Amino acid sequence: MARRSDYLLIDVSNSYVKLAFASTQRVSNPARLPTAELSSNVIAEFLRRREVEKLVVSSVVPAKNAAISKAARNKAQVLWLDWKLKVGVRIDYPKPQSIGADRLANAAAVAQLYGWPAIVVDFGTAVTFDVVSEERSYIGGVIAPGLEAMTNFLYQRTALLPRLSLKEPHRAVGKSTVQAMRSGAIFGYRGLVREILARIKAEQFSYRKVAIVATGGYARLIASQLPEVAVIHPHLTLEGLRIVGNLN
Repeated sequence: MARRSDYLLIDVSNSYVKLAFASTQRVSNPARLPTAELSSNVIAEFLRRREVEKLVVSSVVPAKNAAISKAARNKAQVLWLDWKLKVGVRIDYPKPQSIGADRLANAAAVAQLYGWPAIVVDFGTAVTFDVVSEERSYIGGVIAPGLEAMTNFLYQRTALLPRLSLKEPHRAVGKSTVQAMRSGAIFGYRGLVREILARIKAEQFSYRKVAIVATGGYARLIASQLPEVAVIHPHLTLEGLRIVGNLN
């Protein structure tokens, strides 16, 4: 007999999909695969491992939604995260239907786990900054190019620059092309994140303490050296999906 879980959480981003079983209280270790490989067969295989009451899905890739619906048919309810659901924060945004589901999940998670006001920095295909106000409202944020996208662009658009493996540089002044690129990527990206955080804080929270939480693939690499960031939570978006599942 298959084990039971309350939820199968699915976070579909542009580059990768994360899937994790969860109870109402806890998220298990997630599986991660390229978004291009997500299919109804992949979802069906997960649903054979455990019986679940509900799939809670954050998707920013609409082309993959049909595969999830097909696999879940007659097996479990699918809860698609959008602004119409209860997410634990109010939404103060002119066009709420345009907010990415992952950004709502991050806002739900940060408010419940770390309080408010808060800023979530999510290091994904893009780096997003999402802001929860002193009134516990999602008020918007910032979207900037992701670290991998920026370094891949250099490789693709230049004749002589190599593809880069991203890790902490030993020094600012590189003694080779790769060292110079790595320094520019990591130190430059940290500067981008620090400047955006400073502007958000000055604009919104000049006299208030604000919880700053980092998540996503490059959070540890970049944010571990940023004193502004209080917490690194690699699976914050999945925690948000669990919380939204509980609220709905």
